[in-house]
Order: sequence, then C-alpha cells, then structure tokens
Amino acid sequence: MALEVNVGDQVRLKKQHPCGGYYWRVTRLGADIGLLCLNCRRHVMLPRPQLQRRVKEVVPAETVVQEETGAG
Repeated sequence: MALEVNVGDQVRLKKQHPCGGYYWRVTRLGADIGLLCLNCRRHVMLPRPQLQRRVKEVVPAETVVQEETGAG
C-alpha cells in the first residue's frame, strides 16, 4: 500500500526522536522524503519504504492549518 503524503502534511512516527518529539512536517517528496522535526527543527531525509514502515499517523496540511488558526 502506497503512503499518501503531501508537502506540508504532518506525520507521527512510531518511535520518538531523541529530542522527545513524535511529529514531523513533510518538506520534500520523491524517492527520499524530507522531514522536519517540529520539536527541535532537525531536517532528515528518509527513503520512502523506510518512512512507510515508521509512520503511525498522517495529519493532512488542511487539518494542521485549521488547528493552528482555531477555525472549526
């Protein structure tokens, strides 16, 4: 099953980053996917198959914008 993510989406990974954060923002798509840790701002690149195994939840960018602005 292919992982459906877009630039700007947030993903929650199964394991915690050493800084303590679980949530990452997708910054680049391709064979490798760029992720930015929302806790410490660390940028990493993961191969798509590796990200598919590690992802627990995908939060679409539209939902993230609504939560940040308080819109319902």
